[in-house]
Amino acid sequence: MRRVDAAMRAVKADRGETRPAPTEACDPLRESAAAPRITPAERKATPGNPMGRRPGLFAELVAALPGKIVVDDTMAPSSREQYRRLAASLHQAQAGSGMRLVMISSAVPGEGKTLTAANLSLTLSESYDRRVLLIDADLRRPSLHVLFRVPASPGLTDSLMTTEPRTLPTHRLSSNLSLMTSGAVNVDPMAGLTSPRLGQILTEARTAFDWVILDTPPVGLLSDASLLADNVDTTLFVVKAEETPYDLARRAVDILGAHRVLGIVLNRADTNVHRYGYGYGYHARYRQVTPAG
Repeated sequence: MRRVDAAMRAVKADRGETRPAPTEACDPLRESAAAPRITPAERKATPGNPMGRRPGLFAELVAALPGKIVVDDTMAPSSREQYRRLAASLHQAQAGSGMRLVMISSAVPGEGKTLTAANLSLTLSESYDRRVLLIDADLRRPSLHVLFRVPASPGLTDSLMTTEPRTLPTHRLSSNLSLMTSGAVNVDPMAGLTSPRLGQILTEARTAFDWVILDTPPVGLLSDASLLADNVDTTLFVVKAEETPYDLARRAVDILGAHRVLGIVLNRADTNVHRYGYGYGYHARYRQVTPAG
């Protein structure tokens, strides 16, 4: 998953150009007429369309990160399969425990957690036909609104700052996938992250969706992720192969609590090295911080 940072910068540089009208915020419990639900029987994969998606869906996302998004036909089949395996692991864990809220985090910036969160959400919604809400919970340096090209507000920050009951401010990206952006950038989000309102939002999301995936700030730099960890069912921890210092990864997992970490995603691994398989898996050096099961 190389060149992702450069592609993200290119997307940001392009933000001033004319674009299609943004997706409207909608009630996650109500189907959008513009995005009819596609049943598994109607979703037919072909050699040129391996996920059986509607033509043109996520076209801008694919154009921004060619070969890096699971709905891109040019993505290496082995990479797409690893996201499916990751989604399968979550599916099995859900069957055993009922978990729905999953936090994606890392020790330091640049390890690929945002792309992992996006691709995992796309895989669960497209391949597994599950209703998924992707939440940008990085309130200081949000990026998912840039990636999917929707307005940043209203979003999570706006919901945290109000006590009035209201519909979750989400953007319908497809029949199964919705996005809650970060909302207005907040340089000091502690009040919102420690308020009862956060639990109410996530409880509502748990009721409305099969999966809720949260992209969070790096654990090693900010306390935001550790506060969010108290409100989710489990955490997937992203580590960049051969680059993330072991001590930083170990310290970040200790901050979260090893019991809260379902597994570690080894990102940007050399696919030619046998021990990494197709590029995702468990590096032996990090197994000791991953709970059994």
